[in-house]
Amino acid sequence: MTLEQKIGQFFFPAVFINDTEENIQATERLIKEHNIGGLTFFHSRASAATNYETNKKIVLNDDSFQRLKELIIRYQNCATTPLLMSIDAEWGLAMRVEKTPQYPYAITLGALPDSEKHLVYEVGKQIGLDLKSVGIHYNLAPLADINNNPNNPVIGYRSFGQNKEKVSDFSLEYLKGMNDVGILGCLKHFPGHGNTNVDSHLGLPVLKETLEELLANELVPFIKGIDNNVDSIMIGHLAVPALNDGKDTSATLSKSVIETLLRKQLGYDGLVISDALNMHSVSKLYDQKGLLEWEAFNAGNDVLCFAENVPEGIQEILKNATPERIEASFKRIWKCKQKAGILDGKLSLPNLSKSHFDFETTSKLNLKIAQNCITKIKDNDNTVTVFDAKNREDFAKISLYKNIDNVFFKSLTHALPSPEFSYETGGESVLNELEKNLNRFDTLVISLFVPKAKPLNNFDIEDSVLQFLGNLLTTKKCILYVFGNPYALQVIPNLKKASGIIMLYQDFSEFQEAAAEQLLENSTCEGTLPVEVNML
Repeated sequence: MTLEQKIGQFFFPAVFINDTEENIQATERLIKEHNIGGLTFFHSRASAATNYETNKKIVLNDDSFQRLKELIIRYQNCATTPLLMSIDAEWGLAMRVEKTPQYPYAITLGALPDSEKHLVYEVGKQIGLDLKSVGIHYNLAPLADINNNPNNPVIGYRSFGQNKEKVSDFSLEYLKGMNDVGILGCLKHFPGHGNTNVDSHLGLPVLKETLEELLANELVPFIKGIDNNVDSIMIGHLAVPALNDGKDTSATLSKSVIETLLRKQLGYDGLVISDALNMHSVSKLYDQKGLLEWEAFNAGNDVLCFAENVPEGIQEILKNATPERIEASFKRIWKCKQKAGILDGKLSLPNLSKSHFDFETTSKLNLKIAQNCITKIKDNDNTVTVFDAKNREDFAKISLYKNIDNVFFKSLTHALPSPEFSYETGGESVLNELEKNLNRFDTLVISLFVPKAKPLNNFDIEDSVLQFLGNLLTTKKCILYVFGNPYALQVIPNLKKASGIIMLYQDFSEFQEAAAEQLLENSTCEGTLPVEVNML
């Protein structure tokens, strides 16, 4: 390869599964003309995180899975050098592709006891097998971020929690699971995105920690990853003034973060990949096309993820970089391609006729995780309380944000028949009517299906619902089952007055089954909260 062709290997532009033919042909030209190293797949342009504020509607497409395979074959067929296909699939292909297996969020896995960390390995392995089946070699996951800020708008449920040892161990289990089936992984977002309150898709978070504080906490999972030869490390778009002579320079553009800290001080010589270069924390810094790509490369990144200016970026690097630096980055990416088994005629393309996944294996794994992560936060002999009230006909069930035709209620129906109520939408007038209907009952099992995983707008729980819930907790014996982000517990008023609180983390049917089983059998809960929660 020429020097210019080697530079092309550093570029991983974004491609969109549900894109136009015109866009697809433009990508094919990039592949043919610039010898790019790989692609990073997203569902659609509307789903890209930087489009949140435009409120573009995501159009779902049940054929996305088949279309993804077709695109991978098409793109590989026009590449002189096999492309390293990548995707951000933290909780499985379902994060990007409809009708594919979904696994629990990292925060859910973080609730597992250490004795069950093999289940995290299994999640990594199954995700790896799913990716392999479509022709993807590289998962831009898992997060090694320690989430120690409950108001973090972008990490939160994507982190294994706030215990540095658990985050370290669980992220390595996940990586090992993927590696054992031939999929490359990535620890992100160096030097740690957990203690931030700004979404780096839209702005630049600033970490106030000193290097000593980072070494004692945020950097621990990355150091353990380095000790275990992690395939790659992604640099986060976040500023650490203590590492940059007091300046708010994004880590992605900082030699002192990548070259000095990561390479020299921590001794990492593996692949370094930038976070997406379209993110607003860095994408608006340079007017001249290609300068951002050069600055990111110059700072120490080997792979430029979601690079939007490929031809210009290649020319800037060619003009400014030394041949030695180009060769060093090229060798790192080449080593990853060899490990992924796509060089020397070994590239295997996806099978277009195979159009199904092993959903049964996924379901069994999810159920096992649910049974082991379920967390009892408060218990005043819930089962006895509920059955006693049922026998007195003073017991009812209420579901918030799901109708009564949910798996949790269905699983309770035979052993615990009772009147059932639900609230999905409608505001105060509907809730007032509901409160009247509940007047004659003194004991309630409440299932709260938290609408959103992100904390914005109280996880999308309406103020009227929070007030309604707070009233019930003070006037009745309430056993609350929460299906969603545990940080949602912090926004529920009068929560301490609940008779019982059980945390489930996900609304999957398997988690609803596990919740019903726990209530009926009064079984021990093995899970622990992965983050600190301050209840009102």
